[in-house]
Amino acid sequence: MKASDLFVRALEAEGVEFVFGIPGEENLDLLESLRGSKIKLIIGRHEQAAGFMAATYGRLTGNAGVCLSTLGPGATNLVTAAAYAQLGAMPMVMVTGQKPIKSSKQGQFQIIDIVDMMQPLTKFTKVIVSGDNVPAHVREAFRHAEEERPGATHLELPEDIAQEHSTMPVLEPSYTRRPIAEEKAVRQAAQAISAARKPLLLIGAGANRKLTAKMLRELVEKLGIPVVTTQMGKGVIDEASSHFIGNTALSDGDFVHRAIDQADLIINVGHDVVEKPPFFMRPGGPAVVHINFSSAEVDPVYFPQIEVVGDIANSLWQLKERLEPQSHWSFADAHRIRNALQKHIQEGAQDDSFPVKPQRLVKEVREAVPADGIIALDNGMYKIWFARNYQAHAPNTVLLDNALATMGAGLPSAMAAKLVYPERSVLAICGDGGFMMNSQELETAVRLKLDLVILLLRDDGYGMIKWKQAQMDFHDFGLDFGNPDFVAYAQAYGASGHRIEATEELQPTIERCRQEGGVHLIDVPVDYQDNDRILNREIRELSRKV
Repeated sequence: MKASDLFVRALEAEGVEFVFGIPGEENLDLLESLRGSKIKLIIGRHEQAAGFMAATYGRLTGNAGVCLSTLGPGATNLVTAAAYAQLGAMPMVMVTGQKPIKSSKQGQFQIIDIVDMMQPLTKFTKVIVSGDNVPAHVREAFRHAEEERPGATHLELPEDIAQEHSTMPVLEPSYTRRPIAEEKAVRQAAQAISAARKPLLLIGAGANRKLTAKMLRELVEKLGIPVVTTQMGKGVIDEASSHFIGNTALSDGDFVHRAIDQADLIINVGHDVVEKPPFFMRPGGPAVVHINFSSAEVDPVYFPQIEVVGDIANSLWQLKERLEPQSHWSFADAHRIRNALQKHIQEGAQDDSFPVKPQRLVKEVREAVPADGIIALDNGMYKIWFARNYQAHAPNTVLLDNALATMGAGLPSAMAAKLVYPERSVLAICGDGGFMMNSQELETAVRLKLDLVILLLRDDGYGMIKWKQAQMDFHDFGLDFGNPDFVAYAQAYGASGHRIEATEELQPTIERCRQEGGVHLIDVPVDYQDNDRILNREIRELSRKV
């Protein structure tokens, strides 16, 4: 069998559904092999966007997404996507082409050391130097990508190796189970939780897995322990629950941090150091139980006293079986803080002023999107407002990135979500800055006939950096830009374009676009002028009084 055919057979054995990317002449053998496969090739308009789509596929399914590029500039365009998947713990396999490695007549044209370039950004990177190595290298790439902690891997398939023939068989994935936590560690954690007076559950990115979410729900329902989440832990617990206190959207000084401060034991589930720390440990402060797939990475502000290392879902199940509600537990302070936070979230949610205020924006989106609908956020000022104010009801219904936090990922992420869940409502939420970094993928979305709504939040500047600039008492300088006519821009790609001219138009427009189907872009002018006052000063002052 030709090595490129063997490569595709190996992808099929891994259950690959899609390959996202842009082929080059060095991939043509692989392209021909894909032509006869059931795997669907999704041709994008930029390799970075293809990588974002593959990473999001991995995030949603737990199975590695696959993206494809040629050598040189195609491969360098995958670098940001590699970092996005690696920091965000999203399983992804990148496949890049290369000139013939046994004999080439093109000198160094377009050639860079892609494997060396990918080394610091991946869990595994390898050049395939023989057709006989294809099955083992593909299996290893997927194994590394999907094992906890998931991330990015890379394979380079040179042009002459793709043309070789091999008699090696495809290697099927092996049956495997994650190790479970040792019983003594679970017992120690259970004793500490039982003895605490004000325990608090804090849920991070590593807990955003289907079975883990199920076990957490059962644990919380049985024990009634209050819950706080990080940005990438949103939705693991239904945020309509009376046990949910809030999200650590801000680094500190919010109401939710008061709940963390009043706890005497923090049960930290799925903590991932790539996220901004949701709390800082200090001598004499709350004790911490670390529950994760791997042991804690200790630093001056994180040094847990008890570690439960192993499959998180199993650890939570073991704790649930051991623990019972304790009469001395006191959750009144946490619930009082929750009520104060919810009251503050409602402030501004009815504001009819135009351009739209972010509090009203979040409310309108929540009411327009079904409970199982998915919002995919790019990176900008609105991410903080959605993390803090938007009520998520299920895991991975709020796709935001608090790891690499790169701009340009919102639209490709939403497109991947729609491919994975064609029956569910998907809404991309992008600032004008982030959207324009991968806006060309509008053509891809239209070509794929996706039903997708894109909320384009326009403030004609880099709003997040403006907020930080104001926080540091610097002048408003160097962060403004111009924009195209976004309605005409969308229509030029074959999508439908809409412009909001009054705040009350927003929700009906979203709902109408959802019902009509196809690709819709809604241009929404937003007003961020109160960001500094509310997020930097008002919240801190009000939360101190709770």
